Amino acid sequence: MEEFEVSTSSKKTKSVYVSTVISIALVLFMTGLLGLILVHARNLSRYVKENIVLNIIVSDGANESDVLSLQKEIDANEAVLRTQYVSKELAAKNLQTDLGEDFIKFLGYNPLLPSIDVYLKADYANQAGIQTFIKQISDNTMVKEVVYQDSLIDMVNHNIRIIGIIILAFAGILLIIAVALINNTIRLAIYSERFIIKSMQMVGATKSFIRRPFLGYGIAHGLLGGMIAIILLLATLYFGQQQIPEIVMLRNYFEFALIFVGIIGLGILISGLSTYFAVSKYLRLRIDDLYR
Repeated sequence: MEEFEVSTSSKKTKSVYVSTVISIALVLFMTGLLGLILVHARNLSRYVKENIVLNIIVSDGANESDVLSLQKEIDANEAVLRTQYVSKELAAKNLQTDLGEDFIKFLGYNPLLPSIDVYLKADYANQAGIQTFIKQISDNTMVKEVVYQDSLIDMVNHNIRIIGIIILAFAGILLIIAVALINNTIRLAIYSERFIIKSMQMVGATKSFIRRPFLGYGIAHGLLGGMIAIILLLATLYFGQQQIPEIVMLRNYFEFALIFVGIIGLGILISGLSTYFAVSKYLRLRIDDLYR
């Protein structure tokens, strides 16, 4: 009979620990998923900003070698990511492709001017950065005009700012929920061990001696839950790439590694602290309070 009760208690304890690990893993998975969304949103905003083009229209009489020298000068600017020289012939070819007809035959000449397409770094792709860049190159006599869609830049920066605030607020709320859920799950698991804790205390075990194995289990559960969450996140990333192949251009494996390490660290930290405070609670309680 005693062996049956021990076996039943052991199975119940294992069941509690398994449900604890699963609960921790699912909460960490949701937290990590939001972290991946933040990384992809940040990389997407950077990609959009770095593909906003500024067209530097060059004077028609400028020598091509001088224009290429100007391009090298622009490339050396700290705000510039990359540039592309567009000759009159290439500009005409691109426009013919867009229009679907040969406008040069109709006009009898090529009215287009050579230009340099400039793509700024993400940190400079705003009105202040663009105006500063224009002032730096406007003194060159070859620069006839700088053309860009200022309304598009304002709209992109405004929308990215709003989306970023919303995602960060949601991340903060989810983090609070994650801490609360993991804490409650571990408290319930320790609750099932409250009589063992008090029995050990009654036979003379010190508080640190009693806490040690529970903290070990708590840290192990946090680590295991974090590893399961990472496996689920990797599966989600793989599935996402299968559905949206273009998402691969937004990937940053260093940032992904930081998220995965953060998930494991968060799982160990929350699980360890929750276990510590839960065990300490039952160490302070009287025997009669254990039945409440």
